[in-house]
Amino acid sequence: MKPNYITAGYVGDSWLPKVREEDALKLTHLNVAFGHVVDDGISIRHLKHLESLNTLKRYNPDLVVLLSVGGWSAGGFSEAASTAEGRKRMAVTAIEILRRYPIDGIDLDWEYPCYGVAGIASSPNDKTNFTLLLQELREAFDRLGEETGRHYLLTIAAGADQYYIDGTEMDQVQRYLDFIQLMTYDMRGGFQTLTGHHTNLHASTGDLFRISVDASVRMFVNAGVPKEKLVIGAAFYSRMWKSVPNVNNGLHQMTGTSGGYGPEFTKLAEAYIDKNGFTRYWDDEAKAPFLFNGESFITYEDEESLRHKAEFVQREGLAGIMFWEYKCDTTYRLLDAMHRGLHK
Repeated sequence: MKPNYITAGYVGDSWLPKVREEDALKLTHLNVAFGHVVDDGISIRHLKHLESLNTLKRYNPDLVVLLSVGGWSAGGFSEAASTAEGRKRMAVTAIEILRRYPIDGIDLDWEYPCYGVAGIASSPNDKTNFTLLLQELREAFDRLGEETGRHYLLTIAAGADQYYIDGTEMDQVQRYLDFIQLMTYDMRGGFQTLTGHHTNLHASTGDLFRISVDASVRMFVNAGVPKEKLVIGAAFYSRMWKSVPNVNNGLHQMTGTSGGYGPEFTKLAEAYIDKNGFTRYWDDEAKAPFLFNGESFITYEDEESLRHKAEFVQREGLAGIMFWEYKCDTTYRLLDAMHRGLHK
């Protein structure tokens, strides 16, 4: 029997009404971004389009909807996880949401346990408290499932590099999770002044930063996570450096400033890929495309890199691929490539 690989995507609340029927049918899982942690509980008061979930479920009755809670710079996790009362309140509010809306589970996107880099509260105790929080949620979901005859999913979005493993107890955490969504993007560009790929499958020769999808998967497996619980990440947007030396087509070059967000794929297809002075290059070691015009370097995802990611998932026995985020590709080519790669 052919495995049913996960094809998951993050969709912001404002874009829920814009998800096309043909795309809902290509997705197995939909992550709704984002719920917030407020006063130790999950708050969705700011979300305006959850009624669209009923339409998406009509499009695809098998679509699994997860409420993703958190995101970059979204706090409240450390405080909620630090006490038994806080963890219980988080679970109680999660159950209320699961009862009320056509939502099949919760995806926690705490960025990151033990780290305050995103400007949120953190503590060394986050490491064990994160495990306790997930245990509390899993047990609450299972009690609800006994009542309703359903299984409710619990997942996390995890940072891709060693820092995330150091701040968590992944061998314990994975026991409470259906799967782990590895954020194998932004692996280069936010802080580094050295150009490179931000969502590459492998590391290439000459790259000082050895992080890649492959390396991330190996780290999590070594930390005690079963391969079949790992979902790798794909990016529907780019990272970009300017003032790049015109050497090696801009790849692995030191620049004066760190990389920032580049165009979304919609814009790349419209005005950048082999257009307006930019040339597309392919790094066959990394299995990653990039663009260069002699001065600006852009790292991104395309159909070819997604085909290699899909083959990697199948070869390594992983759970599937997820992407950030739906609104970034209104050509819809990338989701189609993911779907074809995983379900051909």
